[in-house]
Amino acid sequence: MTNQRRLSRMLDPVMRGLLVTILLWGAGAGVLRAFAVPPERCPAVTADEAMAAALAAAGWITRSQGADGSYVYEYNVAKDANVPGYNEVRHAGVTMSLYQLAAAGQPGFLKAADTGLGRMIANLAFFDDRAILKEPGGQTYKTGSSALMLAGLAQRRIATDDREYDELMRQLGRFLVSMQEPVGAILAAWDPSTRAPVPGERSKYYTGETFWALALLERVLPGEGWDVPALAAADYLALHRDEAEGLDYPPWADQWAAYGLAEVAAWPGPPRLRAAHVEYARSLAGRFGLLVRVESRRTNSDFSRLVRGPMARAAGMGTWGEGLGSLWTLASTDPRIADLRGPIGDRAVCTAGMLVARQYESDDEAGAAGADGAWFRDSLTRMDDQQHAISALLLAATILDERGEH
Repeated sequence: MTNQRRLSRMLDPVMRGLLVTILLWGAGAGVLRAFAVPPERCPAVTADEAMAAALAAAGWITRSQGADGSYVYEYNVAKDANVPGYNEVRHAGVTMSLYQLAAAGQPGFLKAADTGLGRMIANLAFFDDRAILKEPGGQTYKTGSSALMLAGLAQRRIATDDREYDELMRQLGRFLVSMQEPVGAILAAWDPSTRAPVPGERSKYYTGETFWALALLERVLPGEGWDVPALAAADYLALHRDEAEGLDYPPWADQWAAYGLAEVAAWPGPPRLRAAHVEYARSLAGRFGLLVRVESRRTNSDFSRLVRGPMARAAGMGTWGEGLGSLWTLASTDPRIADLRGPIGDRAVCTAGMLVARQYESDDEAGAAGADGAWFRDSLTRMDDQQHAISALLLAATILDERGEH
């Protein structure tokens, strides 16, 4: 046997082992990609498509609006039936989103929003110089309802320049300020039997909602002192909230806080956001971006559901889009976060693309036409699915319009 043949036989096992190793690594990488790192899917979307989807969602909200101003709370498309229940915080949020449409130059749903506002006005309680939105049948009144009612009224003021409700906005603002603790947090509920806040009870939503509402109030009624409690709430959100309230995986993805930060950045005069607020905004951008990246890799297949969980409902996706769109607005104003403007905008647009792609469209099949414009998961949609999607799509349309993607 020649030396060359001996060497060949010696190398054959080595080469076979190396080949097997390469194949195993390749297969492992494929499995890893399938299970852990699938490709992102961001459907293409234009500004016109985003706006059309927002208008279709508003159409779903208003088609079945009751004479008292209420909206369909939850709907099962498989059964073509409404699901009982109601929630005043969500009613205020839906009405606010219709006013956002008007403020964005789409006044077609202003009448429906005013009808929804009429329902809230009928449910107001007045104590001293404050106005509080009641929860019919509830033993306490939720702060979030009043905060989102105030935010909606501010959006109405921006859209119409109508001063009819200026004093009501002040009364709601005074109530919200009365719910603020010294640390800046907002208490969650007011007890009409004691005529006082329920001590120690907080909500992870309501401080952010109140922050934004008060920041808007400073915008539409400047110079009345609403900036002070708004900034106190911003301090709490940026510095203390996640730890104080035991929220896992900080920062908690709070789109209301993002709205508020963008609003403060737009106040006239010297910048009012401190370094801690900007750092908080940057961390929120990372949190929202991660959520969108994960969602963009999900599909409705059984395999995807098993490995990566179910696709998010529109209410959740919408909040990410709201947060990202608001942070994009902030990055357009504050140079301290301007370096993230492009990536933030990309994620907001990705969210809008997924929302447009997943919105329900029927061919007027029996029982299905009434579902047009809504978003469903497991055959169910709820009013806030449309609310948050509308708000996210409006913000994304602004980004796309600036980019010339009509």
